[in-house]
Amino acid sequence: MEEKKTTEEKKTTEEPQQALEKAIQERGEYLAGWQRARADLLNYKKEEMERIGSFMRYSQEEFLLKLLPVLDNLERAEQQAAESDKANPVTQGCLQVISQLREFLRSQGAEPFQTLGQKFNPELHEAVGEETAEGKEPGTVIEEVERGYLFLGKLLRPAKVKVAK
Repeated sequence: MEEKKTTEEKKTTEEPQQALEKAIQERGEYLAGWQRARADLLNYKKEEMERIGSFMRYSQEEFLLKLLPVLDNLERAEQQAAESDKANPVTQGCLQVISQLREFLRSQGAEPFQTLGQKFNPELHEAVGEETAEGKEPGTVIEEVERGYLFLGKLLRPAKVKVAK
């Protein structure tokens, strides 16, 4: 009979120990699962923020591209205005609008780049004509027809230029 008691006593002492070990094992599994789920969520948030950021840059590029022709036309009008006309209040207002548009583009990350006197670069320039020019090396930009812009260091719009023969 004593033998039965010792086996029963062993069972009763083993059962809590086994239950404890099982609980510790389950706790480890649940913790690992929670940690993976948390890491997945953080990765998802990061990827989603990058996707939203790229969408915002794309929509901003589209807006700026639509605004550039307006600035081009105003700059053409500025070039045509005679010095005597610049005292006119209407002309002064137009010049102020041009200045504000340039500053707005700069604040958004759009910057014009230099073309005159530069070597023709098909990645930045679009040739719209070729002319002979005294003292200019062939392939050198001699006239800027339409200004080119970079947006956050990336080409927004190529410059339309005339090149020396």
